[in-house]
Amino acid sequence: MDNKLKELRETHGYSQDQLAKKLDVSRQTIISIEKGRYNPSLPLALQMGKIFGTHIENIFFLEDESD
Repeated sequence: MDNKLKELRETHGYSQDQLAKKLDVSRQTIISIEKGRYNPSLPLALQMGKIFGTHIENIFFLEDESD
């Protein structure tokens, strides 16, 4: 699964550490999600959507759906 987390985070002015604290996860978790090494749980993805004011489909997508 691919994502636009880094782009959204930077657009909203959050550092990795700030976003991690808002989501109650480690900075390493944010790094892993941004690099596509870890897919978040549904509750965590929904929480991200709420923070960024968007649907999770606008953050996470299958690689072949990014076109």
